[in-house]
Formats: sequence, C-alpha cells, structure tokens
Amino acid sequence: MRLLDGASRAGLQTNHCSRVDRILGRALLLWIVTTLGTCNLAWPQTSGSQSAASAADAPASVPAPEPAPPVPGAEPITSGSGGLATDIKLYFTAPLRWNSGDWAWFGGALVAIGASHHFDSQVRTHFTQHLQPGQTTPSDDLQDIIPTAVVLGATWGYAHWTDDSNGEREAWAMLEAAGLSTVTAYTLKYITRRERPDQTSDPNEWFKSGGNSFPSQHSTAAFAVGTVLAESGNDDYRWVRRFLGYGLGVVTSYLRLEHNAHWLSDTVAGAALGISSGYFSMGRASRTDEQTGLSVVPVVGGAMLTYRVTLP
Repeated sequence: MRLLDGASRAGLQTNHCSRVDRILGRALLLWIVTTLGTCNLAWPQTSGSQSAASAADAPASVPAPEPAPPVPGAEPITSGSGGLATDIKLYFTAPLRWNSGDWAWFGGALVAIGASHHFDSQVRTHFTQHLQPGQTTPSDDLQDIIPTAVVLGATWGYAHWTDDSNGEREAWAMLEAAGLSTVTAYTLKYITRRERPDQTSDPNEWFKSGGNSFPSQHSTAAFAVGTVLAESGNDDYRWVRRFLGYGLGVVTSYLRLEHNAHWLSDTVAGAALGISSGYFSMGRASRTDEQTGLSVVPVVGGAMLTYRVTLP
C-alpha cells in the first residue's frame, strides 16, 4: 500500500474544502431565492385575502364609500404604539418585568452556552486542521453578513413595491430586532473582551485587550432577522418560514465557525440574543395599546395633542 505524503494530504484536504464551499454557496443561493418566493406567497394571503373577504361581505346594492384622503404623516410605520423610543426603553429594561417563564428561558440559554463552551476547542480544531503552521483563514466579515442584509432588504423592498402594510411591519420588526440586538452584542463584546479563535487556541482567554469575540454579532443579527421571518405572516407557510428563518441563523453561524472568526459558544450566545430580540420586536410591532400615552397627531391644517389612558 502506497502512503500519501504530507503535501498530498494537504492538497486533498484543500480540494475537499473547495468542494464544500461550492456546495454551501449553491445551497445559500437556493435558500435566498426560496425565501423571496415564500414572502411572495404569504403576504398577499395575509392582507389581500382579508380585503377580498371584506368586499364579498358588503351588500351588492349599497356601494362601498370611498376612503377619505390620507393625511400625510398620519400613519407612520413604527414598531409599536409608543414608537421607537418607547421600544428602546422597554427592551433594555425588560429583565425588570420578566416572569418565571422568561427567567427559565434565560437560564436555559446560559446552560446551552455553557455546554457549547465545552466543545469550543474541538470545533475550532475541526475547521482549522487543514491549515499549515502560520496560515490563517480570512474572517470574511462582509461576506457573512450578506444573507441577513439580503433577507431584510428583500422583505422591505417587496412590501414597499406591493404596498403591503403587513410586510412593512415585518420588515420594521426585522430592522428593530437586528438593531437592538446588535447594540447589546457590542456591549457584551466590550465587557467580556474574549479573544477570537484566530488570535488564540485557548477558548478561555477573557478580558484581554483587543478581544471582541463574545457573542457573535453576525449570528445575533441573523437570528434576530430570521426569527421575525420564521414567526411572522400566516400559518399556511409556517414550516417553510421557520426552515428559512432559522436556517439563516444556522448558516451564518456555520460560516463564522468555518472562517475561524468565532468560537462555538459565541454563536450559541448570539442565537439566544437574536431570537429573544426577534420575539420582542414582533410583540411590540403587534401591540396596539398602552396604559398611558402622550402624542401629537397630525390633522388637516395642523396638529392635535392627545393623551390616552387605558382604564381597568
């Protein structure tokens, strides 16, 4: 039996990695196209079908009155009834209002992060074993964020093109979830200062100058946007939406591991942060009541100051 020398083995591993990259690239392209098709199918059934049903229920002999002309600025697309400023305040003070279920979810996330930390070194070794001594892997930060940006941009663009209010609210929830979770992720990076796997082979290098590995911001944003995609819209295509939405987060996390830019536990922490942020933004986007509220409402010829309070 003839044995392969070190150079031949390295060449085989490099060819294998190239084939894997091509397969992942084609799968990612197919996934993006399928995402756009799913949005095309789901939104018209959410808003268009309701409009058709309303028209069918109207008496045939009585013509429907024409809607009043809209007042410019009267219906802005905002995340919740209190606006973005209220959402930011509620997001960062949310732990003060958590119930037992929320704390249980938080505890489960900590357990998952701790369990994945046990495998940090093994996962790093799996993705770097083909590298020669001194060789590094490009982190490809811009490339790895493209799928998330495409999903967000396509959601907003299609909703704006079809003038679909449900799609616009979904896109806003994606943007808000990604923004709020990204701020939190960078705050945690600044506090923990964990070194990346391309800086050290030790996963326990915390509180180091220049460290910014924990959590993965790419995974955080991908799961934030993906969660809104997965859990919004009608239930007819729920399994497709969940496959595509959570698949966005999984694929992005895999790319960060493959490019040796993050530890496994970094991506798990990003997933937990992104999913919780996505659910928060969806809840705020569908919220139509507040206990109290002071607002300025534009009217024809001026503006009106209103104060709203919900009585028990």
